[in-house]
Amino acid sequence: MADRRRTSARPGSAARAASRRERPARERVAPRRAGARPSRPARTREPVKRRVAGGRERTPAPTSRRLTSSRVTRRRRVLIGILSGLALVGFLFAFVYPTRTYLEQREQIGRAQDRLTVLRQQTAALERDTARLEGDAEIERVAREQYGLVRPGETPYVIVPPVTTPPSTP
Repeated sequence: MADRRRTSARPGSAARAASRRERPARERVAPRRAGARPSRPARTREPVKRRVAGGRERTPAPTSRRLTSSRVTRRRRVLIGILSGLALVGFLFAFVYPTRTYLEQREQIGRAQDRLTVLRQQTAALERDTARLEGDAEIERVAREQYGLVRPGETPYVIVPPVTTPPSTP
């Protein structure tokens, strides 16, 4: 049976992957201080080996990072711009619009309180007038002054202002 291996789409990538597998893992070496004990070598993680049909063991090839094309980059930028715009609109609806509405309502409340104060002052003045007009003397005074009424047997006198003639022009 022929040995079939998965080949990469890029030329030369299989050879690079094979050379990576053959290299030993590098150990991390820290600089030694005077009088310090030698450190243990860093543990490296061995790749997981998987069994393939036929009983052979196979080590998976390392994943390579794909380069992004300018088209993909443009799409990402457009998507980020759209998402940023939606986030901005969401922020405006969540915070700015309610804040504006709150400030308008505060202003309306202030105007309503001013109007209420004026109406209460007018109500107090009308209540004072009502209390004063409940007496007979006040009613008689208003009837004489405003309506020209007199008691039976009284003679009313009316002072008429003199009539002035306009000066004649020669």
